[in-house]
Amino acid sequence: MESLIPVVNKLQDVFSAIGQSPLDLPQIVVIGSQSSGKSSVLENIVGRTFLPRGTGIVTRRPLVLQLVQQGAPEGSPSDEWGEFLHIPGQKFSSFDDIEAEIVRETERATGRNKGISKKPIHLKICSPNVLNLTMVDLPGITKVSVGDQPLDIEEQIRSMCMSFISNPNAIILAVTAGNSDIANSDALKLAKEADPEGERTIGVLTKLDLMDPGTDASELLQNRVIPLRRGYVGVVNRGQRDVDSKTSVVSALKREQQFFKSHPSYRSMLNRCSTPTLSRMLNQILMHHIRDCLPDIKTRITGMMIDINQEIEALGAPAEAMNGAHLGGILLNILSNYAANFQNAVEGKGSLADGIEMNELYGGARISYIFTEIFGRCLQAMSPFDGLTDDDIRTAICNANGTRQSLFVPEISFDLLVRRQITRLEQPGLQCIDLVFDELQRMASQCETTELTRFPELRDRVLDVVNQLLRKCVAPTQNMIGNLIKIELAYINTSHPDFIGGSRAVAQLMDRVQSGGTV
Repeated sequence: MESLIPVVNKLQDVFSAIGQSPLDLPQIVVIGSQSSGKSSVLENIVGRTFLPRGTGIVTRRPLVLQLVQQGAPEGSPSDEWGEFLHIPGQKFSSFDDIEAEIVRETERATGRNKGISKKPIHLKICSPNVLNLTMVDLPGITKVSVGDQPLDIEEQIRSMCMSFISNPNAIILAVTAGNSDIANSDALKLAKEADPEGERTIGVLTKLDLMDPGTDASELLQNRVIPLRRGYVGVVNRGQRDVDSKTSVVSALKREQQFFKSHPSYRSMLNRCSTPTLSRMLNQILMHHIRDCLPDIKTRITGMMIDINQEIEALGAPAEAMNGAHLGGILLNILSNYAANFQNAVEGKGSLADGIEMNELYGGARISYIFTEIFGRCLQAMSPFDGLTDDDIRTAICNANGTRQSLFVPEISFDLLVRRQITRLEQPGLQCIDLVFDELQRMASQCETTELTRFPELRDRVLDVVNQLLRKCVAPTQNMIGNLIKIELAYINTSHPDFIGGSRAVAQLMDRVQSGGTV
């Protein structure tokens, strides 16, 4: 059981190194209002002073704290030491140096004027005096922005806290000052949003020694006011005067024990009071929680390993170990697969890694949509008389007659007006070419195979060649559209069965008159 927490710590270090967390790992997340005593609780659990202190918001970046119970390594002058993930291999035996490094790393990402950052600091502390634990200390919830903090600082901190405690495998440690109204606890409010049933929330009541005379938190510790499945634990932290006077954590823990043993309300519930009790409870809860989550984590890791192995197999053997003939065969295979993917995209067989695109039209379907919907509707929406008024028609007829008066409409005026309207069909055709060209370029960039991504320069070169080939086809296609329009302009086919000539027009007009219609 004790080995479960170090295993999760190793996973956490690996995920932090790769910059992503594909799994929801079990951990204890500490939340609370500003100056509620979160950092003091952590220091009491560790037994040493190592966290920055001051007025206002001090914790400005998440601190992932891994506690490992072990003795001193060989050659180390101290049996307690810390190590930061961003400085691997460097061990800090002085906790003052650990505090200084936390300040430096915080200011490096957030500046010196109270800014905050979501990027966590990873710290591992090894000591024979701690229990195996993994905790995340988050910035305290504040109401008003100071310094260079944004105006929505409260919303940003709440969002950061929610991103950690919404993890279904996280244990929420909601820290609330005991000398304040529990109903106004920001920590419990946030915890209730992420854990409505209170199944994974532990309440911690601090500053019990500062409560008004005649009052105590016994009702809260007995879980009668705001019930939580895992209940509440009361602790007494060092005050600012103790910190200024360099009172050790060990002395403060002894004073804490004496306070609870001598208090008439708390001495009967010592199993829910003191920092050592909290440490043991957190250790047991975290181990059992990891044990419950381990089967699902193992299944997901196994699935991820299978996917990665398949991807590695698809990438092939290392190129350094291949000769020229082998590399040539690989190149031919890559280009063949790329061409097959492009063809599948046109034919609708799917070329993407996850199969057929479900969210939008893609490939051949998109090209068909361009022809039938966009281009087709554009042609249907064009009226033969768009941009042509009755005055234009009369003027064209008069110009064709010259000085003579004509009994019939001159054909030259008809040809002139029709050619003018036929010319308007060229622009929709050119627009259709551009849309199809854009879609083919998108297909070319998305049809790359896994093997092709292995060789970035080859990938860029393939895409460059394909785009050049597509671009070379644009001008001939545009010329073809222009030639088709010129063919139609060169000869107006009045013999076409769909063409309504003069006699048919007069016949249709007479039929409408005889049927009582209007002219």
